[in-house]
Amino acid sequence: MSENSTNDEYAHVSKGPLKLKCDSAVVKKKKKKKQKEQKTIEMAKIIDEEKSKSVDLKRTKAELAFQKMQEKMQTERIKQKASMTHKQRVEEFNRHLDSLTEHFDIPKVSWTK
Repeated sequence: MSENSTNDEYAHVSKGPLKLKCDSAVVKKKKKKKQKEQKTIEMAKIIDEEKSKSVDLKRTKAELAFQKMQEKMQTERIKQKASMTHKQRVEEFNRHLDSLTEHFDIPKVSWTK
């Protein structure tokens, strides 16, 4: 009799997934937002391209020379890093450390001299 009473108590419970009232409206809004977001992203890209074109026209000779020099220095750094292997860089770093003074050594202190 106790089994029948437990079945009767839960007989009205639905066994499927929960359905919310506003569930269908939320899905429609998301679709609209995605379309709007895509349009805004495309517009932002177009605006950025236009700004970059206008910025190139307004640069001074000094700014252009500075930019060229920065690019040249960057390519030199890349070439220098690519010329040595990791093992060679480690060996060079170890040689550099060997040439440094011992910073943490305790200096000799004499009271008699």
